[in-house]
Amino acid sequence: MQTQKFSTLIGSGLLLLATLSATGCQMDVGGQTLPSPWWLTDDPQYYAPGSEFKLQREADALREQQANHISEPQP
Repeated sequence: MQTQKFSTLIGSGLLLLATLSATGCQMDVGGQTLPSPWWLTDDPQYYAPGSEFKLQREADALREQQANHISEPQP
């Protein structure tokens, strides 16, 4: 009876280990997802460096609009 329980426990442990090693684990470290089962076929995402201020075009348009609306001094 003891031997059967022990062998069942060992078999379950080996099955669990095989399942975990076959599927892989995935964790997030420093913004990277490592390791992923698809890391060899997944294309990396690249974001080109740009201005830190995300609304630069809008700010330029507002400045230009303000410059066009400067009133003339009245005599």
